[in-house]
Amino acid sequence: MVNTTTHTQKWLTRTNIAVFCALGMLVGFLSSRVVLTLFTMGFGIAGLWGVHPKKWFRDKWWLLGISWILFYVVSYFWTADKHNWSYRFDVKLPILLLPLAFTLLPAFSKRQLTFFTVIASGIFVASAVYSLSFFMVDPAFYAEQYVYSHVLPTLAYGDHIRYSLAVALFIIWSVYYLPRIEHKGAKWWVIIAAIFLSVYLHILAARTGLVIWYLFVALWSLRLLFTQSLLKGIAVMALLVIGSALAVRYIPTLEKRVWYIKHTYELYQKGDMASGYSDMGRLISYDIATDKIKQNLLTGVGAGDMLAEMNSGYDVKYPDVPAEYRLLPHNQFLIVCLGCGIVAFALFMAWVCYPLRWVKRTRDGFFLFTVWLSLLLALLVEPMLEVQLGVFVYLFFLLWQRHAMQLKQ
Repeated sequence: MVNTTTHTQKWLTRTNIAVFCALGMLVGFLSSRVVLTLFTMGFGIAGLWGVHPKKWFRDKWWLLGISWILFYVVSYFWTADKHNWSYRFDVKLPILLLPLAFTLLPAFSKRQLTFFTVIASGIFVASAVYSLSFFMVDPAFYAEQYVYSHVLPTLAYGDHIRYSLAVALFIIWSVYYLPRIEHKGAKWWVIIAAIFLSVYLHILAARTGLVIWYLFVALWSLRLLFTQSLLKGIAVMALLVIGSALAVRYIPTLEKRVWYIKHTYELYQKGDMASGYSDMGRLISYDIATDKIKQNLLTGVGAGDMLAEMNSGYDVKYPDVPAEYRLLPHNQFLIVCLGCGIVAFALFMAWVCYPLRWVKRTRDGFFLFTVWLSLLLALLVEPMLEVQLGVFVYLFFLLWQRHAMQLKQ
């Protein structure tokens, strides 16, 4: 009985619980918001357990996060739609928990990170197989849907933007951690999974995930070029160019996606701002949001009233846009300024840029910077932090990458 209790206590460490919760968060991200919430809370408890609250206030990034979210809280007093305000605030609660939990959590061991990487590879591969199963049943139908900007069904509630971003970021993590995996079988599994997920991203052809994937490979090739081998860098660049050309030529979904982007650009050049095209919808949302920000520069329109104010802007400038195409600005910086004003915007900018202080001129620093830059691009084209799944992807992959830097070589 004593031995069993001792063995259980040995495994119930803060870091083991945190790894388990991290995998649970990935499963919840793909399948259930409730599960995601529960495991996020579990991870937070593991990180904060036994730590005196006075240590919390040493985390400057956490304090910056509190500062700009506080403006969301205060905007309650000039928000008419209290229900919408509650939603805008609730989805940001992990920003008040996960940064602190990661900061106060002890470093993971190499064994723990290897276990996480192997299991997470299986989770993402399974999610990709699920998505590809639809394409395999009727490839012609799903390829044709890309003409209308309809992509393959995915997990994560069909949120292909956040899902493809998560897949791309996990590929970056796999490449980063691969040299530290000692078991040959595990190493080959992670390599095969990363290659499979890379091919899958091209079939899914969700632009966010693909842009991040190509950004990473381009930056990686440059790093090889300048720090390791001229030949390796050139080889990776050549493979990138040749591979992308072949992918566009032979993957029908990607071919249709490229056609859609070109067609949208041609319409834009002609001045046709048809909102049924997703890119046009983004441009329209930027235009309306900019006008509203100028009118409410100091306080914003209120976090709960953003959509109502955007609708009034559509009524004035783009009345023909149907309700289903009326958007919040697809840019997180504009959203913060629109809802809470210029001071909140400045604090949010500081919060986004602060992780650059963690970047060092090392291999670890290169991968952390790549993840940070990838997430910055996502913030520029999506309302990332206005939805639960976006908040998770942003915090988890950035903080996981940073925390892994504590692992000693």
